[in-house]
Amino acid sequence: MIISTLTYIRKTYNIQQTMNSSYWEEDIETMNREDLQKLQLERLKKTINIASNAPYYKKVFQQNDISADKINTLDDIKKIPFTTKADMRSHYPFGLVAGDMYQNGVRIHSSSGTTGNPTVIVHSQHDLDSWANLVARCLYMVGVRNTDVFQNSSGYGMFTGGLGFQYGAEKLGCLTVPAAAGNSKRQIKFINDFGTTAVHAIPSYAIRLAEVFLDEGLDPKATTLKTLIIGAEPHTDEQRKRIERMLNVKAYNCFGMTEMNGPGVAFECKNQDGMHIWEDCYLVEIINPETGEHVPDGEIGELVLTTLDREMMPLIRYRTRDLTRIIDEPCSCGRTHKRIDRIKGRSDDMFIIKGVNIFPMQIEKILVLFTELGSNYLITLETINNQDEIIVEVELSDLSTDNYIELEKIRKEITRQLKDEILVTPKVKLVKKGSIPQSEGKAVRVKDLRNNK
Repeated sequence: MIISTLTYIRKTYNIQQTMNSSYWEEDIETMNREDLQKLQLERLKKTINIASNAPYYKKVFQQNDISADKINTLDDIKKIPFTTKADMRSHYPFGLVAGDMYQNGVRIHSSSGTTGNPTVIVHSQHDLDSWANLVARCLYMVGVRNTDVFQNSSGYGMFTGGLGFQYGAEKLGCLTVPAAAGNSKRQIKFINDFGTTAVHAIPSYAIRLAEVFLDEGLDPKATTLKTLIIGAEPHTDEQRKRIERMLNVKAYNCFGMTEMNGPGVAFECKNQDGMHIWEDCYLVEIINPETGEHVPDGEIGELVLTTLDREMMPLIRYRTRDLTRIIDEPCSCGRTHKRIDRIKGRSDDMFIIKGVNIFPMQIEKILVLFTELGSNYLITLETINNQDEIIVEVELSDLSTDNYIELEKIRKEITRQLKDEILVTPKVKLVKKGSIPQSEGKAVRVKDLRNNK
């Protein structure tokens, strides 16, 4: 009875919210683990039945003798092969669509596809309603209410961060400002003129926005802003704290990807201690990226996700390539859904220098410790005299000194700390503010120019 009632609730999405509550959907967010796992298993079996209509999954299931009646526990998902981005690209555009998209499909989203065919996701109205509800749940969790003015600085169109947050904020009842990406001076004018209280921005752009405030002679702390949602780029907790200081806000980490709808997959609560991943809509696995085997809770591995509430185009055991870990301890906020740690990087972002595995986040973790540095940096990998070298260019802040001796002292200390962190000695270059090209989208942090890449 519990499961069937919840399924009905999730299909209708006509829940009247009590704005004084700490929860958007208390019965789901605080469901005991046993009932939550029963709901997951019911939805997993339904998802497999739906997916079997997709050309790709129909073949996979036949080859591996998979059917819903052979999935009796959540652990049985291991019987199903992983789905990868390469699978989606090789079956572009609609090989993974399970529903009648011309009868029931209402929207298509896709990745950029800059390195080949894009990954395409087709949604039904049910899928969009479910997605909007998840984003509203996330925003409500961090204190956003229907009295807030929510400004979205994400790109709209095929990029999911625009419409995903737009529909979620509207469902919550916010006054929304679809400012879209870029044009920082206009963003600031809207914040000041409209009394914006909550903003969604990628971390590098949030810092850029604070810098433009100062460039315009304005105090970035003297606004109505109180809540900032940051995501889409891996970032350190030190970078988050820096953003909070610069803009005088609370900044909450979020996680999502086009293949899993977009934003709203996982979100921090007010404790800012890991992101609750909504297990009523996603089945979570953490695997060793080399072997594909599950790793124990608490150990870092690759995040694998299965959609549990998508009808048009479910994805099963999708390898995200994002590296994180399960935080298995209960959260004091009262929500029972598991938490994942902030994304540590991507298994395919890792580069190897002189036999050492290095992630860009390891370098950023050191750079943010130096107040003399700005927020923009670039890692270049080059082959010099038949040796692979790592060059770290980082901009100086406005307050940095012009004294060469002092700058050289700073550069040597950065080099020393980086060597201690990544076990390789990089070449560190301190450059003037604004000399490293910036993107309005996700920041480009690594250029690999090596001969053997």
